[in-house]
Amino acid sequence: MRPMSTSSLRLLRSAIGPRSYATESHRSRLGGALSLDHFLQRSRVLSLYRTILRGTRRIGDPTTRSETRSFARAEFERHRAVTDIGHIRYLLSTGKTEWEAMERYMGGM
Repeated sequence: MRPMSTSSLRLLRSAIGPRSYATESHRSRLGGALSLDHFLQRSRVLSLYRTILRGTRRIGDPTTRSETRSFARAEFERHRAVTDIGHIRYLLSTGKTEWEAMERYMGGM
C-alpha cells in the first residue's frame, strides 16, 4: 500500500472534521443517562408496579380487577415525567402505603 499524498491527507481531514475521541462520543450518547439515585428509584418504582399487578390477581371480580389495574397504570403514567428525587421518594412512599391499605381491605373481604 502506498502512502497518501499531503493533499489527499488534507482533504480527508477536512471531510472528517475535528478530532473526536471515544470519550466525547460516549458523552453525547449518554447525555440522557440516569444518575445512580435515579436508577435505584426507577427500579423501586418498577418493583412497586409489579407488586401491584401481581396483587390484583387476588381480586375475584374481573371488572374490579381490570379497573384496579387501569387505575394503577394511569397513576404511574401520570407521574412518569417526575424527575425530582424527593418527589419520586414521596410518590413511592404514598403508593406503597395506599397499596398496603388496599391489600388489608382485600384480605378482609
